[in-house]
Amino acid sequence: MGFNCGIVGLPNVGKSTLFNALTATAAAQAANYPFCTIEPNVGRVAVPDPRLDALARIGKSQKTVPTSLEFVDIAGLVRGASKGEGLGNQFLANIREVDAIIHVLRCFEDGDVTHVEGSIDPVRDAETVETELMLADLDSLEKRLPNLQKRAKGGDKESAALVALMEPIVAALAEGRPARGVIAPVDAAAVSKLGLMTSKPVLYVCNVEESAAATGNALSEKVFAMAAAQGARAVVVSAAIEAEISQMAAADRAEFLESLGLVDSGLDRIIRAGYALLGLITYFTCGPKEARAWTITKGTKAPAAAGVIHGDFERGFIACETIAYEDYIALGGEQGAKEAGKMRIEGKEYIVKDGDVLLFRFNV
Repeated sequence: MGFNCGIVGLPNVGKSTLFNALTATAAAQAANYPFCTIEPNVGRVAVPDPRLDALARIGKSQKTVPTSLEFVDIAGLVRGASKGEGLGNQFLANIREVDAIIHVLRCFEDGDVTHVEGSIDPVRDAETVETELMLADLDSLEKRLPNLQKRAKGGDKESAALVALMEPIVAALAEGRPARGVIAPVDAAAVSKLGLMTSKPVLYVCNVEESAAATGNALSEKVFAMAAAQGARAVVVSAAIEAEISQMAAADRAEFLESLGLVDSGLDRIIRAGYALLGLITYFTCGPKEARAWTITKGTKAPAAAGVIHGDFERGFIACETIAYEDYIALGGEQGAKEAGKMRIEGKEYIVKDGDVLLFRFNV
């Protein structure tokens, strides 16, 4: 099960600098934290999770295998992209394919780095990109809607259901509101098939100067206020610092970050925020060969969670031995949890929880 985040933004906001730092940082990680370059602008990186190392120590696992997220560096967008300006069509095609949008906004002043709009205003920039996405979504739906309405009047139930789904979204887009603001949770799966860019969750990344990396600045504060009003998320990052960290030995990074008043890197925060943005949780498997993290969406039942490991696990699912992470750690591992009565046998209707340590029983 793969999940990916598309990194978008106007030209010269630091988008590609961040992606390149992400690439270099991940490539420099130990072999059991693999970075996989799928295409020149696509990379997969480990999701930081200290629980995995704790499980490996107690389980005496030979290696650890983290879960991961995929990041896609999408071509810079310009005003008019919805009408094909710049690399508009390529940009729009790429962004339709991602699960979430990471929107990089320039929140720093630098006379040597030009801005396509002539001044620094991250809220305006966010609105520029959002407007282009809304216009493209509106155009896509308006081309499809008349034919569906005609079929619905003829008694076609599937078309009638689509019309009922699309009409409120078209109305919202026409008023300048993104699709994500009018989608009911019950309709989320159906809407995802429409390929709407403004239905995707958004994480705003405020690219600030080095001195503001720990605290943010006045420009990033405006972005956080905008994100809060939208129900979106935001993080502060200095692309310049991330580029520097990417060239350092792992042993030197913690001291460097501490000297800047930072607990962890901005890229780690982006990765974790992207994970949360997509509504993902982690469960673990742990044994002498390896401790491994697995990604699933919140609300996933045990058989589907087993299927993330292998399809046969889902098809032949019988039950799963389940230990909560806290119990596994507190009781010294699987045997201690069993003796304390903290290991449960769960069936097909069990909804896996974040941090569960699972062992699946199956028969194919």
